[in-house]
Amino acid sequence: MIHPATPEFLARLEAALPAGTLRERRSGELEDPRGRYQGQAATIACPATVEEVSTIVQLCNAACVSIVPLGGGTGLVLGQIAHDGPAPVALSLEKMTKIRGVYPQENVIVAEAGAILADVQTAAEEQDRLFPLSLGAEGSCRIGGNLSTNAGGLNVLRYGNARELCLGIEAVLPDGHIFHGLKRLRKDNTGYDLRNLLIGAEGTLGVITAAALRLFPRPERTAAAILIVPSPAAALELLNLAQGIAGEGISAFELISGMGLDFLSDTMPDLRQPFEDHPEWSVLIDLGVSGASDPEEMLATLFEQGFEAGLVSDGVIAQSEAQRQDFWTLRETIPEGNKRVGSISSHDISIPLSKIAAFIPEGIKRLEALGDVRVNCFGHLGDGNLHYNVFPARGRDRSEYENIRLEVKRVVHDLVAEYDGSFSAEHGVGRLKSEDLERYGDPAKLSAMRAIKAALDPNGIMNPGAVLRLRAD
Repeated sequence: MIHPATPEFLARLEAALPAGTLRERRSGELEDPRGRYQGQAATIACPATVEEVSTIVQLCNAACVSIVPLGGGTGLVLGQIAHDGPAPVALSLEKMTKIRGVYPQENVIVAEAGAILADVQTAAEEQDRLFPLSLGAEGSCRIGGNLSTNAGGLNVLRYGNARELCLGIEAVLPDGHIFHGLKRLRKDNTGYDLRNLLIGAEGTLGVITAAALRLFPRPERTAAAILIVPSPAAALELLNLAQGIAGEGISAFELISGMGLDFLSDTMPDLRQPFEDHPEWSVLIDLGVSGASDPEEMLATLFEQGFEAGLVSDGVIAQSEAQRQDFWTLRETIPEGNKRVGSISSHDISIPLSKIAAFIPEGIKRLEALGDVRVNCFGHLGDGNLHYNVFPARGRDRSEYENIRLEVKRVVHDLVAEYDGSFSAEHGVGRLKSEDLERYGDPAKLSAMRAIKAALDPNGIMNPGAVLRLRAD
């Protein structure tokens, strides 16, 4: 049973650590980015070394005091928000931000878990290398959180999720032992893969403190285009056409709905948009190539062939790097437009590519049967990950829909299950979706997960209630 962090326990914890390791909660800290939940913490522990993390975990484990790892605070599924139960020790790695080494010949960078994603990208760039993980929150999210949630982002189509970008990790297990798995090896076939067990576990099986991450050669030339398509089905056909023209040169293939562009016009009218009249559907395609290939020629060929096939009606190919960045600014600002409008319910889902064209309109039909709502469907079409978010009708507020909010989520997630998809594509499970995991998860998988949790964390101190819902018994 989890015990509260008493003043006596906090005094013992403080005495075992360097001065200044424990601090008070800052204003705005531990708040859900969508504004629905407030977290709690008895203290914020900010260790500077893996040994200090080990000390904190050992003491918490002995006293059965829970720990909630805290990264950049950008998670959307309450993985970092403990809003009920005894107040935990929030464990922030904000002091563990070092780049421990960059190895260009190996295409590897070793970073501590508190390192900001953008800083890791910059450190790689300084060595003429690319760390391809790219998220809208990359200026504040941290590597430990990226790995703990197996973050996806914009370049999964080409480079994979965070899991595919990690070679080794250093971590502190729930009993306080340090796992020295920080290897820079592509091949290490020596038993159970604890690295991949801890990646995506959302801090429920231990605390990741550092990681060896894969780098890639930087593409010599990049190009981007926004192309208007008549439907998601046409967008998927265009993706197949693009893969035939550009192959692995496609870094991203993003679906954008007219609803999302309308939201941006309503909430941020000064933001530059490529089309005066918002198309119902468009795609943003980004290429990165080396050698003799010309990405702008590839995009021009794609436009011509797509136009002839009836897949593209209009479009804009970026004429400069600045215009390419404008395209990406537009895409990456869509979530902010959503936030300002205020969603009834937001969904991070993945669907098999061949079923997406049927899923999108079927979902809209079922949701409109619940009430007067708007759907903004956008996201990483190239890897099947859609953000399928439901909003109030124009002129109404989301508070008016509170009585159907859970039903909206159930309709979307039930349909996702019907289409053999996943209710969580890249955001994780956290506490927000732990009941969904029980409803839609494979029973054998859930049983194995609970057994692993019980074996590694018998006292249940690591991020309790995240991923696996706490049981009344």
